[in-house]
Amino acid sequence: MMTRRSALNLAAIAATTLLAALPAQAADTAPVARHVILLIGDGMNIEHEIAASQYLSGKPFSLSFHQLPYQGVQATWDVTTYERHGGRYDPQAIVPTLGYDPAKGGLLPYPLGPELDGARAYHLGAATDSASSATTWATGYKTDDGNISWLSGDPDRGGNRRDDGSLKTIAERLREARGFAIGVVSTVPFTHATPAAFVAHDKSRKHYTAIGSEILQRTRPDVVIGGGHPGTSGRPDFGFIAETDYADLKGGRYAADTVFVERQAGTDGAQALQAAARRAAAEGKKLVGLYGKKQGGLFDWPEPQHRPGAPRIERATTENPSYAEATLAALQVLARNPRGFFLMAEQGDIDWANHNNDYRHMVSTVASLHDGVKAVVDFVDRPGDDISWDNTLLIITADHSNSYMRIGKALGAGELPEQRSDDCNLTRCYPGGEVSYGSGGHSNELTRIYARGQGTELLKAQEGSWYPGTRIVDNTQLFHVMMQAAGVPVEPALKPVPVAAP
Repeated sequence: MMTRRSALNLAAIAATTLLAALPAQAADTAPVARHVILLIGDGMNIEHEIAASQYLSGKPFSLSFHQLPYQGVQATWDVTTYERHGGRYDPQAIVPTLGYDPAKGGLLPYPLGPELDGARAYHLGAATDSASSATTWATGYKTDDGNISWLSGDPDRGGNRRDDGSLKTIAERLREARGFAIGVVSTVPFTHATPAAFVAHDKSRKHYTAIGSEILQRTRPDVVIGGGHPGTSGRPDFGFIAETDYADLKGGRYAADTVFVERQAGTDGAQALQAAARRAAAEGKKLVGLYGKKQGGLFDWPEPQHRPGAPRIERATTENPSYAEATLAALQVLARNPRGFFLMAEQGDIDWANHNNDYRHMVSTVASLHDGVKAVVDFVDRPGDDISWDNTLLIITADHSNSYMRIGKALGAGELPEQRSDDCNLTRCYPGGEVSYGSGGHSNELTRIYARGQGTELLKAQEGSWYPGTRIVDNTQLFHVMMQAAGVPVEPALKPVPVAAP
């Protein structure tokens, strides 16, 4: 059995090797990023990435984001996790190892590093949720489970926005300071935790309709594309958008400055969204796209086929756009702003599939993120405009891991294991032993960071500053990297106390 000390030594060697493999970074005099794009694989760990890559190519690291020049690791803990680990959270005296301890969880996520003795129990003991994790990227603050850009403890005073406990987000800051256009995209309801944290503020992620009203009526992003449609047939489901907001979108309250497009029975969602994006860009209007399942909620999940040697993923319906199509529509509208833009686009269905221990749909939703990243890279690479890697920062990461999935046997291209249900929940769904699950919930494992473009040198500079002797970046540091890359540096609100190197 590998000891903890020997495992950490091996992981440190692996980390040093990965660091040495990274390309030289840009000079300090490099120009400011006028385009900041954050793509999220909600609930995705590196084993999920490997599984999807194996399905698509038969190789473990062939996804589009695996080819990007910067590759690092991120700690995802929140205040709730910190306190469950025995800490008393003080933002001016944070002990990082109470949130994530490399001596217990590892310097690198498995299988990039060894699985330490007791790591499973440690990772599953406490973990962030999507609301608090997205808040770290959006604001640079740690907070409690369930909070949407709100201070820990749910106070009615304080914060840095309206002295009501709310926190100013990166989207708000960049719009104010640099005149950026701002947008959010998600394959789950646009009022869910991850998109909401960038353009709304609430003590509870569950206040969907109130969050939606803030987004549509007050924050008013240039682009909102997501799920949560009340339905195209039968009794409408207004659980994710207020009936009055939906009526205002359809009835033309926002017609003077907004193009609204929605899921319609028998209508190709991608074509309708592309047409709406072209019109919004041409007329200088905002774009709101509302999609999801027929009774509200998520986009329909892509369906992977078991075709050894010939992978194929089919669309469940054409009434929703794909993640890549939604992201490109957002970029088309945001790119018209010569001052720049900020976009957060979430593939949120990965998390839902993992909650179900649903390997098949986990593979197809990670593949959807892969397609989206490829589409964004191609968008930046296209000639004839002023968008290039010299003025664009692209980051791909995950807010947390989910399901503690482990691959028992590598499968070839187009191969899927025998799976007895789409809702497994730790039952004996996989008799062949190709995959196992340790949880139906989130875990405290490190997640990966991939990046390209202006500002990647800032990510490298943050490595190990909270965790000396490691390459670990804290999730709050991504906020500061994005803000500094955009030319609007913010003094950190959190102060870690020094910790010893492993």
